[in-house]
Amino acid sequence: MTSGTRPRSMLREASHQIIAGGSAGLVEICLMHPLDVVKTRFQIQRGAGDPGSYRSLSDCFRTVLRTEGLFGFYKGILPPILAETPKRAVKFFTFEQYKKLLALTPLSPGLALSAAGLGSGLTEAVVVNPFEVVKVSLQANRDSFTEQPSAFAQARRIARSDGLGLKGLNKGLTSTLGRHGVFNMIYFGFYFNVKDAVPPSPDPTLEFLRKFAIGLLAGTISSCVNIPFDVAKSRIQGPQPQPGQIKYRTCLQTMALVHREEGFLALYKGLVPKIMRLGPASRCRWRYIGHTCQVSRRTGRGRSSRTCHRRLLQGTTTPIGLLKRSSDPPPCRIGHNLLQPVHTASVSAQDEPVSAEL
Repeated sequence: MTSGTRPRSMLREASHQIIAGGSAGLVEICLMHPLDVVKTRFQIQRGAGDPGSYRSLSDCFRTVLRTEGLFGFYKGILPPILAETPKRAVKFFTFEQYKKLLALTPLSPGLALSAAGLGSGLTEAVVVNPFEVVKVSLQANRDSFTEQPSAFAQARRIARSDGLGLKGLNKGLTSTLGRHGVFNMIYFGFYFNVKDAVPPSPDPTLEFLRKFAIGLLAGTISSCVNIPFDVAKSRIQGPQPQPGQIKYRTCLQTMALVHREEGFLALYKGLVPKIMRLGPASRCRWRYIGHTCQVSRRTGRGRSSRTCHRRLLQGTTTPIGLLKRSSDPPPCRIGHNLLQPVHTASVSAQDEPVSAEL
């Protein structure tokens, strides 16, 4: 391959990664955002003594629908939509870069994947934190959707009153770093190592179920471990109990305070709606994979939709692999041989069956 062809190939692959991941994430956000609103509402309520506390998940859904209307479930949806494409681009680009760097170290493949996930999560957190501050402040607002300020107006208000630093649009950064870093470290390490350990099935349906089950388990374990960071983030970025007085300041201080005042289980508020997102999110992603196949076929550079689905489910290619020209060399992966070129691009954004959404 000539030196001029390789940069064009890398640029084409990067653009496909960004477009595919961002589009799939957009659909996922629109469908799953109500669960994110419910999760945030549970995380910011301070025990049974809180006058606005919800008794159960169903009570929260009924109350929001009755008092805020259907659009109440879509409060704060614009910030994650705006952050989706850069977030996924940063996550998977940095994951690949960290993976390549760690391939040069004596770390075992499993630890290298986890460390690469940790690095990508920390980098991703820096990008998304300002969007999270605006999103949480809007989700915590219980006014009618029509009476709520827009996302841009809310961002301007926060920046004008508190600035752009750790007390303003970047407050709760340490909690966001912990949330994303821990989630990606466990998710990427667990998923790709277990997926390689469990024998694949030649049957496309069974292969899909294998990846689905492993991804769902990886996402569930990651969510259970990182949920205390998520609770701390919501408390810091949400409204304080007493206006004008900052009660929740830092990640560890907030965790300790919540544990002391509300008990250990309070650190796991919002876990149920958070896990409920994982299964449907996986289905959304695979539906989008099928759409990617159709686009590939229409452009004349891919195969039939049926063939695409079979190869994707068997793990012998990815949507990016279907769009790349046959002259491109196979990628390198972390495996038993760290620099062994393979035709199975198993460590990629599109091979992630359960979206690593938080």
